[in-house]
Amino acid sequence: MAEELNILEIKDNIATITFNRPPANAWSLAALEDFEKALDKVENDKNVRVVILTGAGEKCFSAGFDVKDSANQAKTGPKGEELWRRIDRFEKPLIAGINGHAFGGGLELTLCCHFRIMADSPKAQIGQTELNLGIIPGWGGTQRLMREVGRARALEMILFSKRLSAAEALDAGLVHQIVPPEKLMDEVTSFAHKLAERPPVAVGCVLRAMSAGLYEGLDAGLKTEREGSRIAGESKDAAEGFTAFLEKRSPVFKGE
Repeated sequence: MAEELNILEIKDNIATITFNRPPANAWSLAALEDFEKALDKVENDKNVRVVILTGAGEKCFSAGFDVKDSANQAKTGPKGEELWRRIDRFEKPLIAGINGHAFGGGLELTLCCHFRIMADSPKAQIGQTELNLGIIPGWGGTQRLMREVGRARALEMILFSKRLSAAEALDAGLVHQIVPPEKLMDEVTSFAHKLAERPPVAVGCVLRAMSAGLYEGLDAGLKTEREGSRIAGESKDAAEGFTAFLEKRSPVFKGE
């Protein structure tokens, strides 16, 4: 039986997608198409409230585009850009568990996730290294890196193919937390469980409003926020939240 390109596991309202092409976990066309199928499953599964993305092995989260699959580059490029944009606008929280290097398209993928937790390993680095090959970031790196760290720092990283350690990435705001490598997935999973306890309807409305603001501007974001406020306010989760508050207990949200 062929080895799985991406491993999907669902447990306790949390889906974990592991890129299974070690050691580099690079993206071929086949890997991207398989990843798209996994995204379809978790997006359409009402029981999934949070999604974790991580890489197999200890060396790489993902080294980006698979140069060995260059024959499919005409299809791989647009597919990667499409999927990374989809992740950036995903309406369920996405956590990148950065277990090793994240270069090129790998870093671009982490930039699309809502949260980024990185292994504080001496060997783990992140960077937009495409210019070393005479090419440029093509899956959103010129835009999303600047959004996170500012134009000057993004230009420095891209133009010089600068690689950052976990501590430097934390200082730059590229990751939200760094943890010892042996504790990475425990910490990521613990954080995912806390997110999964939040009201899914309201969480989705917040993510949708923020995405609208980033992609379509402030007025569109505010309009989406108003609509989300109505949807969340009319949900059963809202009724549960107010009832639990009055009864002085923790709410149990069902995503309805």
